[in-house]
Amino acid sequence: MSKPARYDFKTHPVAHEEAVVVGDKYRFTILTEGLLRYEWAEDGKFEDRASTFAINRELAVPDYYVWDRETSIEIVTKRFHVVYNKEKFSSKGFLINLKGPVTAKWTYGQDVSNLGGTTRTLDTVDGRTGVAPGVLSRDGIAVLDDSKTMLFQTDGWIAPRQDGATSGDRVDGYVFLYGRDYREAMRAFYAVSGSQPLLPRFALGNWWSRYHPYTDGEYIDLMNHFTRDDVPLSVATIDMDWHLVGEVPPEYGGGWTGYTWNKKLFPDPHKFMENLHGQKRKVTLNVHPADGIRAFEEQYPEVAKYLGIDPASKVPASFDCTNKDFMDAYFDIVHHEHEANGVDFWWVDWQQGDQSAIPGIDPLWVLNHFHFLDNGRNQKRGLILSRYAGPGSHRYQIGFSGDTIMTWNSLDFQPEFTATSSNIGYGWWSHDIGGHMHGYKDDELTARWVQLGCFSPILRLHSSNNIFNTREPWAFNAEACSVMEDTLRLRQRLIPYLYTMNARSASDDELLVTPLYWDYPETDEAYDYPNQFRFGSELLVAPITQSRDVSTHLGAVKAWLPPKRYVDIFMGVVYDGDRELVLHRPLDRYPVFAPEGAIIPLDGSSRPANDAPNPSSFEVLLVVGADGFFDLIEDNGSGTHVDDGDFRMVGADGVEACADETVRFSHTPITYKQDTGVLTIGPASPQDPSIPATREWKITLIAYSKASSADIRCISTSAKKAKPLAYTVQSVENGTVLNIGSVPINQSIIIELSSSSSSGPQLDIVDPGTKIWPILQAANMDYDQKHETWFVATAHKALSTRISELQSMGLKQELLDALMEILLADSRLASSPADAGSRMIAGGDDW
Repeated sequence: MSKPARYDFKTHPVAHEEAVVVGDKYRFTILTEGLLRYEWAEDGKFEDRASTFAINRELAVPDYYVWDRETSIEIVTKRFHVVYNKEKFSSKGFLINLKGPVTAKWTYGQDVSNLGGTTRTLDTVDGRTGVAPGVLSRDGIAVLDDSKTMLFQTDGWIAPRQDGATSGDRVDGYVFLYGRDYREAMRAFYAVSGSQPLLPRFALGNWWSRYHPYTDGEYIDLMNHFTRDDVPLSVATIDMDWHLVGEVPPEYGGGWTGYTWNKKLFPDPHKFMENLHGQKRKVTLNVHPADGIRAFEEQYPEVAKYLGIDPASKVPASFDCTNKDFMDAYFDIVHHEHEANGVDFWWVDWQQGDQSAIPGIDPLWVLNHFHFLDNGRNQKRGLILSRYAGPGSHRYQIGFSGDTIMTWNSLDFQPEFTATSSNIGYGWWSHDIGGHMHGYKDDELTARWVQLGCFSPILRLHSSNNIFNTREPWAFNAEACSVMEDTLRLRQRLIPYLYTMNARSASDDELLVTPLYWDYPETDEAYDYPNQFRFGSELLVAPITQSRDVSTHLGAVKAWLPPKRYVDIFMGVVYDGDRELVLHRPLDRYPVFAPEGAIIPLDGSSRPANDAPNPSSFEVLLVVGADGFFDLIEDNGSGTHVDDGDFRMVGADGVEACADETVRFSHTPITYKQDTGVLTIGPASPQDPSIPATREWKITLIAYSKASSADIRCISTSAKKAKPLAYTVQSVENGTVLNIGSVPINQSIIIELSSSSSSGPQLDIVDPGTKIWPILQAANMDYDQKHETWFVATAHKALSTRISELQSMGLKQELLDALMEILLADSRLASSPADAGSRMIAGGDDW
């Protein structure tokens, strides 16, 4: 019998001898030019096994120098200088000087500032909570203590650390010395801990989940309702009531753990899951493993025999993550049978702490590790939903952040929490979108939470078992329902963009959600707005996490735009960067920005398929004003390991893959040249059969309304010839749309935008009246004052004069701020003839 795939965990934990500086009781390993491992072992026995954090220490040896004297030693690289007295580590005998633009000193045991990482769970959190440290610091030095983590044996099984009580004091730590070069620090982290694995494409779509005792008919009816409303769902989650709960005989304890389908609710589980699969949805079941396999379970007799228990005794097969026989039965008998019946992956809901039969072995770590690798057997991409267990957990996406309280305070913390988690390499959080429990009914809150979910790593709707607490859009008022459904459609349309970022994360260690200070480490404002984040390479999000003003009906958020010119992709408003401002949006709008040169590919369908296949049509959002490039990445869904350009193929097991396990990506380059106004798409290479041979294309020029058929030239080219392409031009709220017909993927599409400017096409100078009108139209205020405000705001006067007059009118501050946002968005307005004052209202009537 071959070894199960879950034990086939390849690691390279032993560093090259040339990277090691060792004494009788100390050892230093120079892993990279900015990452140092330091160890102290009283018995002189150092640890060379892989830990939960460090699975790969066999890295290229960096340049360094050592001065080894009788009583001291110094180690110097490009980034740090170690001074050590060869005695037991202490603040007096072990110090490191940071070199480079940021200078600092760390002494052993010193607490250093930290930009934060993440935490195990947000269970019962209402608002903010503390997080464990990450590996980034504004002071340039961060420390990761790996002294007590679980280890992996060469046979793929687990082991505790050596007991310090019997072998003497032991220290195993890592110090990151990268200054404010945050991305390089994270690349060093991933080099040692393994990259994030590639998610299957469907996981980036919408997930449905609710803690509720559905019948199979109710669940299918629910899915059909979403279909009728043209709302795609990729993942169908069934919470714990899929198995016996209240029906468990009292002598066995509670029904929290279970593996036997509740046939009263699901008479034919296989048929039920076949139905969901027929709708192109994946299926995941919630499992709480803590009570093991008890005698009432259908699978108990086989498990008992495997473990040497007499089934007639009804002695439970107690959960023991340190018992290899139990774990084999747990997977090979219990879970594999359910998977053969239709379960695609598992939601591992472990809530019972970090203790096990062997000190130092955390059951959550064991479950995450083996569940993920087991789910990835037979060359399948592994996937689980589970809680974070500590540094290294990024190898086992997706993270379940837990049961938050449904309040605005909880919503307000989640953007920061998600972004900061990237500081410990954890990029695929799945929150309970809408919150989980308690709290209060608030349609606006739920709609805003779904909008945040759209721009989160995973969008998984979820709620508790309160009969009034649900996430069906149609359970909310008409406004919130419309916003939620439109947002869910948008999320599915974003999958081409998201999947490209997924591939970049696996191959280049570029996370989807990152704090602003990763890109602007020397700018104070980048740290002052922790709720803002970059969403992939092209987008910037400033979430609205407070309720809207009762008079303007606008939600607001104070934000900072970095030093570029940005466009709101939904409204088409152009903003100067390098400044702080307050953004105002109605419920059906969300502050998402793209800089000049941004290219964002979307699925061209208004309602993409549930299983998120490679699209047959695309809409490409383009922001002119600067050069841009986007490499659209797709694949056929096969393969588990990603070629990161190093000497190994990186996958869930850290390293090394056979050729047939390697993901074969297809690339479609999309390039925009500002000086010529030329956008070039394709060709796709290599041309995989999973990609439609021809595709329809639509180009949306955000905040660009100058285009007409006379201003555009559109052709397709192949190796043999070039030919004109037919297209139509359509004006929309946020710019201009070019509709292009089908083009073979082995051809290039070339679109040339003519411009009178020597520097190429320029973004619109938007008439502020068109954006001010809806603000005033919706505002609750005195009609006469509203009328006067409109004329002042759009008068044929200098911008400074209009602003001064508005400020003297006694307007409510929230309204004044909203008007100021529009009038001051783009500094070009102050001198533009286009800002001559609007007299137009909706429908084109002239005032």
